[in-house]
Amino acid sequence: MKAGGTTRVWVRRGLGLLGLALAVLLGLSHFVRLRYQGRIVPLAVAPEAPVALVFGAGLAPGAVPSPVLAQRLDAAIALWRQGKVRSLLVSGDNSAPFHNETRAMRRYLLERGVPADAVLGDEAGLSTYDSCLRAHSVFGADRAVLVTQRFHLSRALFIANSVGIDAWGVAADEGRPTPWRYTVRETLSRVLALGMVLLDVKPGSPDARPPTAPR
Repeated sequence: MKAGGTTRVWVRRGLGLLGLALAVLLGLSHFVRLRYQGRIVPLAVAPEAPVALVFGAGLAPGAVPSPVLAQRLDAAIALWRQGKVRSLLVSGDNSAPFHNETRAMRRYLLERGVPADAVLGDEAGLSTYDSCLRAHSVFGADRAVLVTQRFHLSRALFIANSVGIDAWGVAADEGRPTPWRYTVRETLSRVLALGMVLLDVKPGSPDARPPTAPR
């Protein structure tokens, strides 16, 4: 066989393997997306639960919640005001100096009338996986309503229900379109979440404990 023919064979094989890998990735991502799709409900009909878990989503200048995070917090406040949940667990990444998501989230809630004794804070929520695992193992959450945007809910619900939480989800952006960049990111993130669940990965800060009082 000529060199050119050999090259074409290997190119075809390479493309075939790439296509197979892509199909597997998309299939696994689709499985995670659909696994708990039926547990995403409108806020008005959300089931009652002891706690709502609110995931961090970055801060805006001035150390205030980003628009995406504020949307999540507003939905959590609505759940609390309607008596759907008794407390709000805000979980954020505070690993960088001058970037305390949990403190900003707690302050946002208190300024809008949520009492201090109804707000819990996890300062070691380094990822969605860590937030869910620690909500169960550190904060004792066995049943919860997860509050985040719809594009994120499928992955969060898969993780939470896989680590021992009877979790339902409320989309903070209910009725709004999802930006395409989030759709692409979640396709990969869902596969990573599946792997972490199957491998029983430990949280990034397993020894961190919840604060004894709101700050």
